[in-house]
Amino acid sequence: MTPVSIFNDVIGPVMRGPSSSHCAAALRIGRLARDLMDGEITELLVEFDREGSLPLTHESQGSDMGLFGGLLGWDADDERLPDSAKALADAGIKLRIETIDVGDPHPNTYRLTLRNNRESHSLVAISTGGGMMEVLSINGVTMHMDGGYHETLIWLPKGPVSDFKADEVILHDAGEFQIVQVKAAFFASTAGLQANSVKKLSPVLPVPSRKDMRVPFTSCADMLKHDGGQNTPIWQLAIEYERARGNFTEREVIDKMVAIVRILRKSIASGIAGTSYEDRVLHHQSGRFAEMLKAGRLLDGGALNRIVLYITALMEVKSSMGVIVAAPTAGACAALPGAVIGMAEAMNQNEEAMAKAMLAAGLIGVFIATRWTFAAEVGGCQAEGGSAASMAAAALITLAGGSRDQAIAAASMAFQSMLGLICDPIANRVEAPCLGKNVMAASNALSCANMALAGFDPLIPLDEVIDAAKHVSTMMPREHRCTSLGGLAITPTSLEIERKLATLKSKGCGSCHC
Repeated sequence: MTPVSIFNDVIGPVMRGPSSSHCAAALRIGRLARDLMDGEITELLVEFDREGSLPLTHESQGSDMGLFGGLLGWDADDERLPDSAKALADAGIKLRIETIDVGDPHPNTYRLTLRNNRESHSLVAISTGGGMMEVLSINGVTMHMDGGYHETLIWLPKGPVSDFKADEVILHDAGEFQIVQVKAAFFASTAGLQANSVKKLSPVLPVPSRKDMRVPFTSCADMLKHDGGQNTPIWQLAIEYERARGNFTEREVIDKMVAIVRILRKSIASGIAGTSYEDRVLHHQSGRFAEMLKAGRLLDGGALNRIVLYITALMEVKSSMGVIVAAPTAGACAALPGAVIGMAEAMNQNEEAMAKAMLAAGLIGVFIATRWTFAAEVGGCQAEGGSAASMAAAALITLAGGSRDQAIAAASMAFQSMLGLICDPIANRVEAPCLGKNVMAASNALSCANMALAGFDPLIPLDEVIDAAKHVSTMMPREHRCTSLGGLAITPTSLEIERKLATLKSKGCGSCHC
């Protein structure tokens, strides 16, 4: 398995849309599907399994928007994304979306059939959480792609295959032919081959994969064994990890995270200034909170009030299709950066200090992603909000100058407090109770950071807490895992809001909440 990257899997992608597992992952799937068709598509069939999460959420939570944008060749932060359905139609692509009964084991499974005047191909892929995805098969042939390599697919007669300069060469039986899958840092040369067909699929991840990649540790226990009695600050261990994963220098790792911090600060400012979008549940609220905070009319919460303001601003930017960073997901995009930036500003710390705190959080996220998932469709909101709380707690310890072990203790305690949290978006939009859960995650993180600084005992090691959350998810009903079939999502008021939004959309007018 390709090792997790902080910048691929945990802090990122930079994107637009309400949900990373819907929007960003679908866009990446669409980009690979576009390459499979050499950029020329005239017909598209999208199929979702009836028992998965997508039949009821693909439109309202942005799967369609992301998938269509990817098929058009756009990036995840492209300002045109909200209009991708119209752009797809304008491009002359005939679209069908159907619900089928196939028993897909993963709730976020995309089955695509694509045609043009010359050829037809099928692709099955899954969204694994936080914008990450995996191709499972092409044309019914099982193969693996995660978007980290230049992938060259060569249809050849069966028989011996020439040597390729590549990280990996895999042969697939495709009936009359064999498909040679070449994974490398560049596209394979096919000169002189009697190929029936050649397809070149470009990487879609910011940190590429490479041959013989090794990381120093993949779990918290491994990290503690690796570091021994050195008690290295966790942000430095994060840099060591990502340097090995991405072949970066220390300065490059820090600069990459500083760039992300600057994107987040810009998004916070735009959120407070005011946002609007037709198809959303909540109106602009962060501006009023800022006014009340400035006027001294809120209860004294110290830095926490600033954190709540920044979280609200980021969530409003997300819901207005502005630019955000999935950290670790879009639904939980605000807890970690809101906590880090809000607290750092209250402490008069600079952007590099913020970046180091975010790196510390990123390493906790590596441990979670390696052992489990960030996808609410798999694990409920404990996978999103729980992970964000755990990551934010370690980040806040870093801002406070705390130790490695204090950061791990805070991360463990924060995650323990979030086990069993369900995902039940009101009106099928990723806004509420998502906003409150982001605030709760950050508040929990702040409390647990202070508890760890004071020497509180977390009792359960972080790896065991992650495993416990994973086990809880296996007992969590489908209705409580981002399907809009349970919890607050099916209250009469939620259903009425959803109906009103659908009516307004059909009439082509905006929501009164915009």
